[in-house]
Amino acid sequence: MTADRDRNDQGRAEQARPRDALGRPLPYGATGVEPISQHPLPPEETLAYARQLLDEGRAFAAHEVLEVRWKSCPDEERALWQGLAQLCVGLTHAERGNRVGAARLVERGAGRLDAYGRAAGPAYGLDLGALVACARERVS
Repeated sequence: MTADRDRNDQGRAEQARPRDALGRPLPYGATGVEPISQHPLPPEETLAYARQLLDEGRAFAAHEVLEVRWKSCPDEERALWQGLAQLCVGLTHAERGNRVGAARLVERGAGRLDAYGRAAGPAYGLDLGALVACARERVS
């Protein structure tokens, strides 16, 4: 454990430092965007909230919502939530001007979603191929 990271009582990293809309840390005391709750939501609520954040231009926050779900989901759904989170991280990199990192993260997420789709797990109404195509277009 390092002293330069905010930690909770269990020693896990927390987001006590304010962040801008692209997820970049701001100085303590600065006004940033509202942080994302670390409590997992049910699948449909997770997707609706992530979509709302994406519509608001907050891909980093959408990634955080999806990440909370992935860390608490059943093992058989992990590739879905992790893949979706990686697409959002890719979009975040693109918004920050890192096209190479954006493309890499989108492809990593696409691979997870492709594998998940072949395993025929619940997709909660998502067209995974269309999401990947959209992310690829946005980062190119």
